Amino acid sequence: MAERSFVEEVKKLRLSGGDVFRGEGILAVTKALLESGVSYVAGYQGAPISHLMDVLADAQDILADHGIRFENSASEATAAATLAASVNYPLRGAVTFKATVGTNVASDALANLASGGVTGGALIIVGEDYGEGSSIMQERSHAFAMKSQIWLLDPRPNLPSIVDAVKQGFDLSEASNTPVMLQLRIRACHVHGHFIAGDNKRARFTLKDALENPQRDVGRIVLPPASFVHEQEKVKDRWPAAVRFIEERKLNEFFSEDADDIGIIVQGGSYNTLLRALERLGLADVYGNTQVPLYVMNVAYPVIESEVIRFCEGKRAVMIVEEGQPNFVEQNLATILRQAGSTTALHGKDMLPVAGEYTASELLKGARTFCERYERLAPLPVPVPVRKVIQLKEVAAIGVDAAPEPVQPSTLSTVSTELGDVVHARPPGFCTGCPERPIFSAMKLVERELGAHHVSADIGCHLFSILPPFNIGNTTMGYGLGGAGAAALNAPAGKRAISMMGDGGFWHNGLTSGVANAVFNKSDNLTIVVDNNYTSATGGQDILSSNAVNKTRSTGHEIERAVRGVGVEWVKTLRRTYDVAGMRDALKDALTTKTRGPKVLIAQSECMLNKQRREKPLVRKAVAEGKRMVREKFGVDSDTCTGDHSCIRLSGCPSLSIKPNPDPLRTDPVATVLDSCVGCGVCGEVSHAAVLCPSFYKAQVVSNPSRWDVLRQRVRAAVIGWLQRGEARRREAYAF
Repeated sequence: MAERSFVEEVKKLRLSGGDVFRGEGILAVTKALLESGVSYVAGYQGAPISHLMDVLADAQDILADHGIRFENSASEATAAATLAASVNYPLRGAVTFKATVGTNVASDALANLASGGVTGGALIIVGEDYGEGSSIMQERSHAFAMKSQIWLLDPRPNLPSIVDAVKQGFDLSEASNTPVMLQLRIRACHVHGHFIAGDNKRARFTLKDALENPQRDVGRIVLPPASFVHEQEKVKDRWPAAVRFIEERKLNEFFSEDADDIGIIVQGGSYNTLLRALERLGLADVYGNTQVPLYVMNVAYPVIESEVIRFCEGKRAVMIVEEGQPNFVEQNLATILRQAGSTTALHGKDMLPVAGEYTASELLKGARTFCERYERLAPLPVPVPVRKVIQLKEVAAIGVDAAPEPVQPSTLSTVSTELGDVVHARPPGFCTGCPERPIFSAMKLVERELGAHHVSADIGCHLFSILPPFNIGNTTMGYGLGGAGAAALNAPAGKRAISMMGDGGFWHNGLTSGVANAVFNKSDNLTIVVDNNYTSATGGQDILSSNAVNKTRSTGHEIERAVRGVGVEWVKTLRRTYDVAGMRDALKDALTTKTRGPKVLIAQSECMLNKQRREKPLVRKAVAEGKRMVREKFGVDSDTCTGDHSCIRLSGCPSLSIKPNPDPLRTDPVATVLDSCVGCGVCGEVSHAAVLCPSFYKAQVVSNPSRWDVLRQRVRAAVIGWLQRGEARRREAYAF
């Protein structure tokens, strides 16, 4: 069950030529694939392209109508290897995954694909996850494209440009017999807009044709001596063919080319942000009309020398806007200009940040510096260094839209510094009711008895355990590599290493690289597999072990059976992670047992987000129909709570907060449970397992109560009221 259904939006994929398509960038990519006559699509979910997989899953009937094969791949490597179908046959295929981690996983298959080349168009759609919204290490796909000489498209972030890039990408791939990488940045994936749709096309050469008429070309197989020829073919044939295609199709764009003797070269993905910066400086308008000449590289690799020289000719200086490092494009441009004997000055990282996301404020400062340097803007007056103390009540007002005046860099830095003084950092954490939280609460309780252990973390929601309040986890090496990350620590000692792994990572590659590897090497460590029923961190898609009934996929395959199948003998499955005491005891047993060999503890409970997405609509419908519905939630008795807050330190649930102490003689705030509580019970479980306090209580919220509910509540209220009045009289008597 994905976090979002695209069933309604998918209907737009049936639009015909001339119709206006309105929607999100991801949906537009799917429509472009249909219009390109694609034969097969595969991929692995991951932000920011998870929704592309979800759209394709919801569009099964449309794909079937056009004979298109779609697969949820086991990993990015599986997806990339699927493109082998385009090596010998004129089949157009596309794969998609998150970059750069997905590209790293797929690197072996992609390198072999790029070496031998393709016959049919092969498009690799990567979600470029770079910048402050990223969840991974800060690297770019550009380096991989250069290494394997895969042409890299980086279109302007608007729907017509994105759709055109998909179609041109297939043509470019076939014209140069080379796979093409289409880079979609976070904002491009989720941008909304419209374009004029075309007709969906069925492939002229089908998968059935390929199966019934098998072909092979030894020259395409990466095996000596063909592999030595491939490198020469890339340089002598494929590269020139790609350059000719890019020039003839005018994939790169020139704006106001002769308007001035300075100019800016920008990768397509940064075009919108740059234009906004120029608009703030009064050098462009919202419609794209600019006073500063722009060369927009919708093809980030290869760089087209003739177009660069043409743009720079007669200009005193140009600035290259290249987000991230190393500055591959800037170095390439410098070489081209030097070899051409150009006198045009080249600027880039000297005026823009060397690393980090090029936000609007950063491009504003860089563009201002460049334009001031070449006298296209009057220099800003030097500001008087007056430091204003921002009150808490003013914080909310910062950032509210005001008159569109350029903000001075000094003001920006002062505001951000002062905000940091008054606004506390909020690290990412588990959702309310997350079944993974009690696992780490139990680990903290075990830590009290056995001491700290080395914990090898893994990619997934459980990675949040590294941050407060748990502070558990030493390393993370990649998706499904939690077990492998502790492989070196398989040594005789007084403690065992612990490795984490999610169910998504387990099926991705953790079964072989972690569990089977531990069996083969006779590891004595513990692996915890968090089985929350989905690949939750990527949007809640079904996997092999999901309990959901999926009409197009095979589910219900137990992790325990797979683990035992590769030779693990000590295996325990806990069906309810919210049992903190049970989880604590199981962990303690695994870490202290005399049994030798790898130990695997499978902790099962459904992802609460997906559970709520499934159940809340049903509850709302039942309530609207007048049916009796009961919702459980927890609370804290303010009179009993001591204000110790151990429950918060051992849980970290967003629904646990504090409020003023009702006792006038006590100043410590007491714990409280917010209305966002979903009734998972972890807070109470933690309190009892840790022997903290009896202040937690469970309450039932009844919608559409029956007559018996009403009568019972009245009796309860009467009895409680009578007892409270008696207590009040006794206190009043003691007061005198």
